[in-house]
Amino acid sequence: MVRDVRLVNLNRLLAISRKEVIQLRRDTRSLILAFLLPMFLLILFGYAITWDVKNIPTAVVDQDRSARSRELIDAFRSSGHFVLTTRLERTSEIAPLLDRGEVQMALVIPPDFEADLGAGRQAVLQAIVDGSDANTATIILAYTQAIVQSYSTSLQVHGVPFRPAVTAQSRVWYNEELSSRNMIVPGLIAVIMMIIAAMLTSLTIAREWERGTMEQLAATPVSRTEVVLGKLLPYLAIGVLDVVIASGLGVVLFGVPFRGDPFLLMILAFFFLTGALGLGIFISTVARSQLLATQMAMLATFLPAFLLSGFMYAIDVMPKALQAITFLIPARYFLVVTRGIFLKGVGIEVLRVQGLLMVVFAVVGLVLAIRVFKKEIP
Repeated sequence: MVRDVRLVNLNRLLAISRKEVIQLRRDTRSLILAFLLPMFLLILFGYAITWDVKNIPTAVVDQDRSARSRELIDAFRSSGHFVLTTRLERTSEIAPLLDRGEVQMALVIPPDFEADLGAGRQAVLQAIVDGSDANTATIILAYTQAIVQSYSTSLQVHGVPFRPAVTAQSRVWYNEELSSRNMIVPGLIAVIMMIIAAMLTSLTIAREWERGTMEQLAATPVSRTEVVLGKLLPYLAIGVLDVVIASGLGVVLFGVPFRGDPFLLMILAFFFLTGALGLGIFISTVARSQLLATQMAMLATFLPAFLLSGFMYAIDVMPKALQAITFLIPARYFLVVTRGIFLKGVGIEVLRVQGLLMVVFAVVGLVLAIRVFKKEIP
């Protein structure tokens, strides 16, 4: 392989790249995969995936029917999270509504609610939540506790404003609105580009075999390093362009803040895409069939990038065995880069470990592709 690297000639390499560009222009499927699919997936998943819980259908059982209970109900209504869809007379009516999924929470205000507050006693409020979706139920309970705490702070007992002994003043950095979209869209850029880059180059060598042009390529006076690099360069340019467009869509269409250095993002994206493209060429060389290569690329990138990169699930809560596997997922490192540059505006001093690991990924991807690719016709 060392001898192959020394034989790299710029003119021959550019000739291979021009040939690949011509083939790409004639391949409508690859053009759609290169330019339209990444933007389509970003828009689709950007709108479809959200961890924000809004307009929670809520039933209310107000057994007190007092001014205080109405104030509390108004606090829930005005929060913007809850929609009071049903008023019930008895708590026995709650279960059928939860069973049918007509409401996600039921608020039960006891008959002595105002009396307990007036006497200085602790008033008890019951919130019954549908826990079939644990994540949504946890968020609903958090909203409920925040509203009740805010209501308790603003209470007046016997005409005297009630002030708790300790109050918490919180400040959220980097994602002030706590919008899940601000976290999802930068992560989507990392995940989608991992998938698309590997799929793009997974078709290159396999296409040569299926079209019967591999013999011509084998007969040309080019080294295998020149073939791999020449086929990779056009897709690397497309990948960097896709990152630019996707980042622009994230800022303009989804309103995600971009606080970091775009030049740094492009440099790190360059190394990440190089590794992903090299992986695709490796798969294409092994498969020799465009259909099989596409399936292998999807299997090697889609599920690992979505499930093990930290995009959908926090790595810290995974079993130890899966946490160890995530170190082999390149999207894990680029996801930290995109979120860090977009939301935090951090520089290379913070992202140097991720940057180094992506350089390693790029080298490994290229070496695998060059070592496995053979110009000889069996």
